[in-house]
Amino acid sequence: MSERLSVIIVDDHPLFRKGLSQLLQTIPGFRLVGEAAGGAEGLELARQLHPELILLDLNMRDLSGLEVLRGLRAARIDSRVVMVTVSDAGADVVAALRGGADGYLLKDMEPEAMLEALRDVAAGRVVIPPQLNHLLAAALRGESRPTSVGAAGLTEQEVRILEKIAEGLSNKQIGRELDIAEGTVKVHVKHLLRKLDLRSRVEAAVWAVEHMRG
Repeated sequence: MSERLSVIIVDDHPLFRKGLSQLLQTIPGFRLVGEAAGGAEGLELARQLHPELILLDLNMRDLSGLEVLRGLRAARIDSRVVMVTVSDAGADVVAALRGGADGYLLKDMEPEAMLEALRDVAAGRVVIPPQLNHLLAAALRGESRPTSVGAAGLTEQEVRILEKIAEGLSNKQIGRELDIAEGTVKVHVKHLLRKLDLRSRVEAAVWAVEHMRG
């Protein structure tokens, strides 16, 4: 990979930070530019460095990962954020993804699985372990929203983009595949999320798997 993503790690467990840092060094797609030992420090570091990717712990002693996420979005820092946490609670998964996280990884993943997931992150894909997809799907099923593309009133282009989101592609990759500008993709994504009454592209990917396949 010719381009390397600038990354910061925000986690209050020194041992895990060190392990994750060492793991990142084995992947050519990453360039670690900073580490923070807490949420407030992480937010300040993100403001200073504007990294392309933030690997963020969910439960920290000062600010929670969700509070950091809200702070990032409020400050208009558009870094991609992947939660890396011990929590596989459905409420935490849904809250993180609806808060704007671009992925959700579990700290107890096997090293090989974590390595593969981080490679997917470097390639611009949304990452969420399969077992958590089921939790998110169950949460979505419990709410009222369109259950088909027709009912949602999606355009053909929006359907094409939704299919690409379900494949885990980033806006940049979708734009490349459909030969449209990344900014145009962002507008379409915003519209289709509104039509589906969803708050995140990860939810859209899960919705697509539930309602557009099989």
